[in-house]
Amino acid sequence: MRGQRDSEQAEIHQHSGWLIPLGLALVILVLCGLVLLYDLRPAALFRNSTPSADASLVNISVRGVHFAVPGNYLESRATRRGGDLDVLTLSAVLPDLRGYSAADAGLFVSNSADSPVVHLILRGDTNGLSAADRLTRIYLPYVADPKGAPDQFGLTRYTFRDDTGYELNDLYAGNSGAGQLLLLCERPAQDLPSPNCLAIDRPVAAGVTLSYRFKRAQLSNWRQIDTGVDRLVASFMKH
Repeated sequence: MRGQRDSEQAEIHQHSGWLIPLGLALVILVLCGLVLLYDLRPAALFRNSTPSADASLVNISVRGVHFAVPGNYLESRATRRGGDLDVLTLSAVLPDLRGYSAADAGLFVSNSADSPVVHLILRGDTNGLSAADRLTRIYLPYVADPKGAPDQFGLTRYTFRDDTGYELNDLYAGNSGAGQLLLLCERPAQDLPSPNCLAIDRPVAAGVTLSYRFKRAQLSNWRQIDTGVDRLVASFMKH
């Protein structure tokens, strides 16, 4: 009888040995989850991304490439503090790619299908591919016809095969005069009434690539948008 009690007590001690650490781990996970939800609540996100009409220049570097950017182009308050960044996000509004102002506040917050806002991303990337290499290596293995087909607005359209992960998008290639440009455009759908086009990463300086996003409804103006974006970024670069 005593041996049975000793066995039961040993089993209880064995269970309690791992139950306590498990309980602590669960408590920590719950607390971390609550903190994350607090940080990601809409009010917090809005507060961090509040635009500014202050056009004072902000000195920023991305992987050693220096920029002087008016504050009304910068999307977040953290970015407007300047300094060294790995990713720099900006916003501008068509047709002249001007920065935020109180008069244009409604345009900058709109997500309508024909919104004129263009979002730019400058990113540190030492492995940046040219548009031609990106097309050949990354996208052509997934398209139905590697030759593509002529499409409107002077673009070549590539259709992705089903079940490739890209089948809800169209890929366009064109030459704006500054070289080949790839545009990955979402297809309109019932659950996606405001689709975007993404001009995919291309090198703008050693170790830095540029991509930008605009509404698919603006696709007919892709040449003007591309030229304007290039001029805008060049105007921010410090030589």
